[in-house]
Amino acid sequence: MNKPIQSRKIIPLLTLLCFVLFSVPQECEASRLKDLASVKGVRSNQLVGYGLVVGLEGTGDGNKATFTTQAMANMLENMGVHVNQNDLKVKNVAGVMITASLPPFVKIGQTIDVTLSSLGDADSLQGGTLVATPLKALDGKVYGMAQGPVSIGGFEVKGVFDQKVQKNHTTVGLIPNGATVEREVPVSFSGKESIFLNLNRADFTTVTRTVKAINGFLNGSFAKSLDGATVEVKVPEEYSNNEIFLIAALEELEIAPDNRARVIINERTGTVVLGGNVRIAELALTHGDLSISVSRQWGGSRGADEDIKVGEEANKLIHMPPGVSLGDLVKALNSLGATPRDLVAILQSIKASGALQAELEII
Repeated sequence: MNKPIQSRKIIPLLTLLCFVLFSVPQECEASRLKDLASVKGVRSNQLVGYGLVVGLEGTGDGNKATFTTQAMANMLENMGVHVNQNDLKVKNVAGVMITASLPPFVKIGQTIDVTLSSLGDADSLQGGTLVATPLKALDGKVYGMAQGPVSIGGFEVKGVFDQKVQKNHTTVGLIPNGATVEREVPVSFSGKESIFLNLNRADFTTVTRTVKAINGFLNGSFAKSLDGATVEVKVPEEYSNNEIFLIAALEELEIAPDNRARVIINERTGTVVLGGNVRIAELALTHGDLSISVSRQWGGSRGADEDIKVGEEANKLIHMPPGVSLGDLVKALNSLGATPRDLVAILQSIKASGALQAELEII
């Protein structure tokens, strides 16, 4: 039977703030391999382009945006209209940067969404229409053509005395299915001798479990780990010329991922996320008059029973044996009304003392 574990309340009771505590079990539940890893070569590609949004109601770029007037002059010149760039003084046109993501396996003729962001000093893209614009990838080739009416999901209304009412961000818009795919990115698994899986989070334990699960499913030594995040799977003879079926079967395998003990702190919101396997080494804490007594008795059918007591004591020095769960301490502090801001300071102090056996990440 372990001795009772006692600790002092480390903060005074202040105004109760919202505190979020997620306790993750020491052994994570199994997840599909599809959710833990991706197949090498299956990825999206980023597209970008520069275009003009026309038809704005006086909310376009001013005359200082020379790239807009230059683009207008070039567009009109290509249409057979000869104009002088210096004579263009319109506010119903805005220069925009167009971005899109080309999904894997997308085919010519299919459509994708595009996002438009104002480059100049336009006030709003409301009511505008994008003129046909080519979208290029990093290789400089055109993979799509974008055009269509812009949706900003909001509005902007100005009064006679320059008063303005605005909803949402009016200088960024979206054109659903606004670009047509003109070029494909070739991806094929036919005839491949090996398939490579990349874990979303590198971990030696998780990659080892993945190899064991795949070899158990295929009844042979077909998988091997190349590093902490990459698994090479030799295509068995029975799956030759049917690699897609093999990938689909592997994606459904259940893997129990392993994670390092981590404590995530968001100082802006006061949110603290703890892993259930976080432990603290031997230390002594002192502050305030209120105390927390956390005792654990082992035995019985339920394993461990916890009893948390709160009281006042004259002694301010508390001894905590090594291996105590930090989650127990935080739960007890939270039951007393510990504020998230103070809890952040406590965890940082424990980490600085070297007693926190986990990664402390502040975001």
